[in-house]
Amino acid sequence: MQIIKKNLRLKEVTVKVESAEDLWYLHQLIDSEDLVRGKTERKIKLDGGKGGEERKQTVFKKTVFLEVSVERVEFHKYSDVLRVSGVVVEGPEDVPRGNHHTITVDEGSVVTIKKPEWLNFQLEKLKEAAESVRHKILIVVFDREEAIFALLKGGQGFDILNKISGSVSKKGVDNTEKKNFYQEIIKLILEYDKRHKPKHMIIASPSFWKEYLLKEADDNLKKRLTPATCSEVSENAISEVLKRPEVFKVLESDRAAQEEVLMEKLLTAIAKDMACYGIKECEEKVEIGAVEELMVSYEFLNKARLDDNHKRIERLMKLGEQRGGKVHLLSTEKADKKLHGLGGVAGTLRWVTK
Repeated sequence: MQIIKKNLRLKEVTVKVESAEDLWYLHQLIDSEDLVRGKTERKIKLDGGKGGEERKQTVFKKTVFLEVSVERVEFHKYSDVLRVSGVVVEGPEDVPRGNHHTITVDEGSVVTIKKPEWLNFQLEKLKEAAESVRHKILIVVFDREEAIFALLKGGQGFDILNKISGSVSKKGVDNTEKKNFYQEIIKLILEYDKRHKPKHMIIASPSFWKEYLLKEADDNLKKRLTPATCSEVSENAISEVLKRPEVFKVLESDRAAQEEVLMEKLLTAIAKDMACYGIKECEEKVEIGAVEELMVSYEFLNKARLDDNHKRIERLMKLGEQRGGKVHLLSTEKADKKLHGLGGVAGTLRWVTK
C-alpha cells in the first residue's frame, strides 16, 4: 500500500491500493461512521419519450468522486475487491445527498479515509501495510521451455533477474534435457537465495510443470518453495502471480508467527494470574491503567459491528491507548480462534489486581 498523503491534523489519510493484501488491511482499518472518499461509478437514470408516448428511462454509468459515511465494509480473504457502503455526504450536484452508494475498491484505487480519531494501533496497521510486502520475494515463472526470475521488493514493482530457455524433449526421446532444465532453475534459485536473501520464494507454472521441479528439489529447498499457478510464462505472469492467494498466504504466515508469540505471552500471563479476558473484566482493568497489552480478536470486532458492542470495543481500545497500553488486533486464523475462545478480548497486566 502506498500512503499518498497523511494529515492527522485533519484526521485524513489517502492511500493507493497495490495488492489484494492491501484490501485486507483496509477492511481492518475502515470503521462504520468513517468518511471514505474516492472515484466510483454511479448509475444515472434519464427519462425519455415524447408527448403521450410512454416514458422510458435510460440508464448509464458515470464516473464520479463521492464521499460516503460508512455503514458497512465487505471483504473476503483472497478476493480482489473491497466494497465500502454508506450514505453519500459529498459529491456532484446530480448525486443527491443522503442516497446510499457502494464504493468498490480494487488494485490501483486511490481512497481517502477520514476518522473521528486515528488510534495508534490503526496507524501501526497503516505503517505495516505500507511496509509489508515488503519483504523480498523471489518469484519464478516457468514451463518446460523457459523460465523468468523476478525479485519483488519494497512495494515498488519487481526487477527481472534473469530469463533462461530449456530444450523441449520430443515424444519418444530421452527426457534428460528437460530434467536438466529443472536442475538449472533450481541452481539459479539457490544462487539468488544466497545473493538476495528473499523472505519467500514462489514458483509458478501453467499446468503441472511445478510438480516436476519440486521432485528435483531437495527437502530443505522444497520446504521453502511455495507453488502457485500462472496462465503463461511472461513478465505479465509475474504481476498475475502477485495477485494470487498463495502470495497472500505466505505473507499471512509472517503475521501468524508474530501473533502466535503474542498469544503465548497472554497464556503465560493467564497461568500467572497476570491477565484479564472478556470485555467486562478488560474494561475494569483498562480503566485503572493495569493493562500493558490489550489484544482484540478481529473476528470478534467484525461481528460486533452488527450490534452496539462495536462502539463499546472501540471505546475500550481507545481507553487502553490513553492509559498507556499497547493495542493489538489479531486476525490470523489460529491466534484469532484462541482469543475468540477467551471472550474475544484479553490483556496482559502490569501488576496483580484483585
